[in-house]
Amino acid sequence: MPSLKQIKRRIGGVKSTSQITRAMKMVAAAKLKKSQENMERSRPYARKLREVIAALAYHTGTDRHPLLEVREPNRIGVINVTSDRGLCGSFNSNICRRTQKVLTEYMGKHVELFTIGRKGYEFFNKREVKIFHHFPGVFQELQFSQATSIGTEIIDQYIEGNFDRIFLVYNEFKNAAQQQLICEKLLPIEPFVELTAWSPIDYTYEPDADSVLSSLLPMHINFQIWQVLLESYASEQGARMTAMDNATENALEIVDQLSLQYNKARQTAITKELLEIVGGAEGLR
Repeated sequence: MPSLKQIKRRIGGVKSTSQITRAMKMVAAAKLKKSQENMERSRPYARKLREVIAALAYHTGTDRHPLLEVREPNRIGVINVTSDRGLCGSFNSNICRRTQKVLTEYMGKHVELFTIGRKGYEFFNKREVKIFHHFPGVFQELQFSQATSIGTEIIDQYIEGNFDRIFLVYNEFKNAAQQQLICEKLLPIEPFVELTAWSPIDYTYEPDADSVLSSLLPMHINFQIWQVLLESYASEQGARMTAMDNATENALEIVDQLSLQYNKARQTAITKELLEIVGGAEGLR
């Protein structure tokens, strides 16, 4: 049985841990508020841009731009979006497991990864999965220029024919306690199924269709990646806040259990001393 001193030391250690987790929860909550505001502000624009691009893809042929070209899926690229830091529950492990599922689905094909976030890179690097490109430090100071840089790399690789399909795997923000795991195709750009009910009218392009597509399609890819980064960062903060709140509650429960154990041990020690005193007094009679 642990001594009173050992139990007291454990209580102090757990209390210190609970103070750290409580502070981390407060930091995550502050970051979540700002990141959620940024993410929610950009959602309507991303959604509308997606609709416009889907309409253009519906009314134009796949030969009008390389990003619309549908090819036989022999070379697959998967963009794995995780965080740079841990202590956020199953946030990163869920993404990596879903990415592994994509790798299994395309077993026999040439599949390579693009990793955003240190946790995903470390996970697949240890398992010797081929990583085509790693984008480090994206979430240290999130800027749209970073999304543009990533988007440009992805677009160039697709246009050059190095990949025939490119998927995104990330967490979409629902609320502070819940994220939705998303696996969606980024390239090639295809019309949405629901757009087939639209009136089959054509548009007048100025100066011409090719110029409009050459400008809008890369912008669409860049902004979709930007939205994914915002969603992932907000989801990470929500997951960390929830994980640290649970850790704090667990630590307080452990403190209560240890305190009860300490009081029982102390009571036992006092009872033992009293018995020894009574026994000694009886022996002197």
